[in-house]
Amino acid sequence: MSNLAGFLGGFIAVLAIFGATRLVSAWLKYRGQMVITCPENKRPAGVSVDMRHAAVTGIGRRPELRLADCSRWPERAECGQGCLQQIEAAPEDCRVRNILTQWYLDKTCAWCGRAIGAIHTGERKPAVLTPDHLSVEWKDIPAERLEETLATALPLCFGCHIANTMVRERPDLVIDRHRPAVSQGTKETHVS
Repeated sequence: MSNLAGFLGGFIAVLAIFGATRLVSAWLKYRGQMVITCPENKRPAGVSVDMRHAAVTGIGRRPELRLADCSRWPERAECGQGCLQQIEAAPEDCRVRNILTQWYLDKTCAWCGRAIGAIHTGERKPAVLTPDHLSVEWKDIPAERLEETLATALPLCFGCHIANTMVRERPDLVIDRHRPAVSQGTKETHVS
């Protein structure tokens, strides 16, 4: 009897580990904000996958995907979610973070000229410099406007982004001897 109990305990442990592995795998694969091309209007849209549903349905088989959010909602909330095929085919290519990290590869900061380099989770993230000379953090770029923003923006390292933000928001606290002064009457930032 003890051999049977040991076998059943081991079997349950293996199943639990298998299930947990599948849950974590689904979460890692489909997490975060994503950019897709809407099948209806052929324009970019920002979406996120319902992670709870994907994880629960993916324990014993391939996860069933559905959207948790879309930039075209609530107006188009009843769509057929045909965009999910793009995410199933290439989830890594749809993830905003991956799109941005790929964009920064081999780029240098528009102000200081330092290489941006590889971007890792938890690090201070670089920003983008828009055509109107504002530095913008990743989180402030709507996913549906990511491609259009990256087409016109320049890369900006974290240090220059912080300096630009400080000059723009608190010019009274900044003494910058290495860059031209910013006139008090404008909101424009400094550019070397």
